Amino acid sequence: MTEPRWIVHLPTTLTSRAAAAELAAALARSLGHLDAVDFGETTLSEEDAQHLRHRVWCDVRLPGGGRCPLPDGHAGSCGAVELREYR
Repeated sequence: MTEPRWIVHLPTTLTSRAAAAELAAALARSLGHLDAVDFGETTLSEEDAQHLRHRVWCDVRLPGGGRCPLPDGHAGSCGAVELREYR
């Protein structure tokens, strides 16, 4: 049996989903060197609707490791995209 993973909820003062996604990307760029954080699993939710989560990035795992760095629901193939360091 594996140990449970912990989720860190980080409230912000941001008022738009786009701004929250930009903050998530900035955090991923600055903290991407930490193996303890799985930025590919990042989700967003409104403060009063935390049960409704919105995925930030595509969750497709690519050959050779890593995940697709494009936004969730993007058009086109994931494999044609160069991976970012934090993914």
